[in-house]
Amino acid sequence: MAESPTLPTVMPAAFIGHGSPMNALEHNRYTAAWRDFGASVPRPRAILVISAHWYINATAVTAMPRPRTIHDFYGFPQELFDVQYPAPGLPELAAEISETVKPTWVGHDRDSWGIDHGTWSVLVHAFPDASIPVVQLSINADKTLEEHVALGAQLAELRSRGVLIVGSGNIVHNLRAMNARLPDSGFDWATRFDDAAANLLTADPSGIVRLREHADFAAAVPTPDHFIPMLYLAGLSSAADTVASVLIDGYTYGSLSMTSYTVA
Repeated sequence: MAESPTLPTVMPAAFIGHGSPMNALEHNRYTAAWRDFGASVPRPRAILVISAHWYINATAVTAMPRPRTIHDFYGFPQELFDVQYPAPGLPELAAEISETVKPTWVGHDRDSWGIDHGTWSVLVHAFPDASIPVVQLSINADKTLEEHVALGAQLAELRSRGVLIVGSGNIVHNLRAMNARLPDSGFDWATRFDDAAANLLTADPSGIVRLREHADFAAAVPTPDHFIPMLYLAGLSSAADTVASVLIDGYTYGSLSMTSYTVA
């Protein structure tokens, strides 16, 4: 009797609250959670990351065979600028993504971007050997919140082809409100908004854009770049008719949520 073909593993997906670039060098409960997540998942064929730090007026994917490590920050110790994450790219995945999300147009970036710190500050812990191909998807600033959720749902098909999809940002991200005297806690408005996001992601991810009406939205999301990667996880959850689980939660400097989620 002939053996049944082996079906591809449906890869998990995740949203990571990445916080400060210094997490790349530090060992704390958040980086431990990222490390445990990387160790727990089947080895991906590739990792597709939607990072808050590639926020442009177009939808694009990196399509170079050897993406550079981008140090897109300033004022940090030289040790952080010395970090390299030499993961290969996977140019053929760019074409696969373009086909998967039609009719959305996706540009192929062969030389301008690479792997930014929203990606490598997490992956140095989750996949420290940097041997798995990494591709980034830009955040298109011209799209509505609903369109980002819908694009996340379209990408869900890639999970059955061995692609691990990761959103990297912070659901609450207000740099002007940061207070260094609050290294491990959040302001009341930050915790209220983060709790509201958790309630939706773990029970009704299809309703995630209702957060836009939350009384604390303006304080928690003064700019949309760090918020939008979470919408992709909500779209992936909805496409799979499932909900997200909290990987780890917490706050730093009062106004940054470090809460991270996974979808099985």
